[in-house]
Amino acid sequence: MLYLGGLGRSGTTVLERVLGELPSTCSVGELVHLWQRGVLDDETCGCGKPFSRCPFWNEVGRRGFGGWDRALAARMEELRPRVDRTRFIPRLLAPRLLGRHRAALREYVTTFLQLYRAISETAGGAVVIDSSKHSSLAFCLRTEPAIDLRVVHVVRDSRGVAYSWTKEVRRPEATAEAALMTRYSPSRSAALWVGHNLFFGLLGLLGTSRRLLRYEDFVATPGPVLEELAEFAGLSLAPGALDFLDGSSVMLSPSHTVAGNPMRFRTGATTLRRDDAWRSELPRGRRWLVSVLTAPLLARYGYLRRSSR
Repeated sequence: MLYLGGLGRSGTTVLERVLGELPSTCSVGELVHLWQRGVLDDETCGCGKPFSRCPFWNEVGRRGFGGWDRALAARMEELRPRVDRTRFIPRLLAPRLLGRHRAALREYVTTFLQLYRAISETAGGAVVIDSSKHSSLAFCLRTEPAIDLRVVHVVRDSRGVAYSWTKEVRRPEATAEAALMTRYSPSRSAALWVGHNLFFGLLGLLGTSRRLLRYEDFVATPGPVLEELAEFAGLSLAPGALDFLDGSSVMLSPSHTVAGNPMRFRTGATTLRRDDAWRSELPRGRRWLVSVLTAPLLARYGYLRRSSR
């Protein structure tokens, strides 16, 4: 499976949608939210149908669990705060340190394994693309040898991420009329940006297959990036496999994503473009603050070089 990791608002949704157009892949959105938003809340699938009426997810549920069970979903939501939290990552490095929560981790990860297998089988043996992003879930999944975990560590300029987190974005799939996506202050998003990126860097040092990708490089040269990621995922692209891509324009087909940025509902011709609105829209003081808080990693990822503009 291909796991897209990084802090939210880093371009993972658009990357996932484009990757999902490759043959023998299946993009399913942020599976970490499937249990609550899909099974329990019956929110809208990327195909436009409620989760409970989506033929794809009904088949996944049948193959993986004999049908979707609200009790199972509630159990997964109960297990998640016990093991799948950023503050537990140090203990996830050596699961025996989890003590009484060790069994909870095993149950949690085994259920995800069943889910991934059911998705792959339903999609004809496809590589599953999970854009859950959370570093803690990636650390949980690496404890299961049966999961062939390959992580695409997606980074975006911290100033752009900070600006994006300040914007008010409605969740069109939610049943509540005024449901909005979470918002963070620039200082809060800067701290999260540093933390998540450090943890994904550590994941690579521990031996998990990891590929670092700058969002800005992806939208600038999507073709070469897709070829590189296909090779990383173990896919052999036949001639014409990238015909859905024409320069910076991509043709998106409907997908079965369970959560993510609202652009997961977009279909048809879509232009990939770099979003640098933060340069003019993020107040200078906040821009300076984020730059200072994230400077070491900004430099490491090449964002402080003149060419990165």
